[in-house]
Amino acid sequence: MPRHRTNDLAATPRTVGRRSFLTLATGTVLGLAACSPQAKTVASSEPVGKLPSGAPPPGTKLTVAVRTTRLQLEPAGLKEDLAFTVSEWPNLSAGPDIIQGFRAQSIDLASNAGIPPIQAKAIGVDTKIVAVQVRPRPIYTFATAPGSDIASVADFRGRKIGFSQGQAQGVVVLRALKEAGLKNSDVELVALPSTQFLTALQSKQVDVAPLGEPTLTKYLDQYGKDGATGIKTDVVDLLTVLWAPVEVLNDPAKAAAVRSFVPLWAKGLVWAWENSDEWIGTYYVKDQGVSEADGRRIVSSLHQPQFPVSWDKAIAWEQETADLMAEGGFVPKQDVADLFDRRFEGLAAESVPARYRETS
Repeated sequence: MPRHRTNDLAATPRTVGRRSFLTLATGTVLGLAACSPQAKTVASSEPVGKLPSGAPPPGTKLTVAVRTTRLQLEPAGLKEDLAFTVSEWPNLSAGPDIIQGFRAQSIDLASNAGIPPIQAKAIGVDTKIVAVQVRPRPIYTFATAPGSDIASVADFRGRKIGFSQGQAQGVVVLRALKEAGLKNSDVELVALPSTQFLTALQSKQVDVAPLGEPTLTKYLDQYGKDGATGIKTDVVDLLTVLWAPVEVLNDPAKAAAVRSFVPLWAKGLVWAWENSDEWIGTYYVKDQGVSEADGRRIVSSLHQPQFPVSWDKAIAWEQETADLMAEGGFVPKQDVADLFDRRFEGLAAESVPARYRETS
């Protein structure tokens, strides 16, 4: 019988080398970097003009890739406050997918961790962060392959680690190795998008990979009996951001729509925190397919939403992250201050009760 080739990236993981960030993050980003004459480090251009203060004009439309807000608007009573038309809510969350959407002008606004904007800048995609949430607790746990004898980060030496350079999970790996006194060369970093970590763990093509919830719970429920475990660290992925292409923010109508969306995003997260029973049913059970008990356990491990009044701390953390990636040879060295559109600074914090504001 003829042998068939597979297109599954998890079936043929690739070891990460220096500067491979620009070419191995995913096939999507590879295509962007290879095809675009802008595939180089450039400073993001500044949005034009002052931030619009009024409501967006009638007929304004945005494509918004923020699934949690979509699910929160109606039960939180915020749907009527949506002052523009959402033409589509793409169910996309991986940074490389969002960057592709930005480049293709098919996504106007998205929510991600802090690392994708660094990736975007590295390949010449001009974007800006317009809102910041800080998460002071770890949200990723290192899951081990079934039957693995790995018991701590120190045991990562010589092992294959799932590594998504353009996503938060990649930085979690780098930070965990650094805190454990390990060099990147002490392990084998296997380049995979985080969406393929499960397949790689199940097939033992990697020994360990960072997983967030509810994926971690689903994985351990299925493979815990076979020896898969979760290794916790104190590594924090501090930022969740809203971000948009500069060309969107240069459009006065769309900029006004983005400005009107930021408070709804923050209020939706606060509503989910204050109405955890309803949110567990809506999101974890119905949307993500975990049990109510697991949903409660996951929520109990989270920290209440915090929105910084000042972005100074967030910018410093983002710079530290970019420096860590540059030290590893994954991106050119860059100044991240221009990734933040400070016209929006404090807008999310101002829209929520004082106990949800981060002022330090």
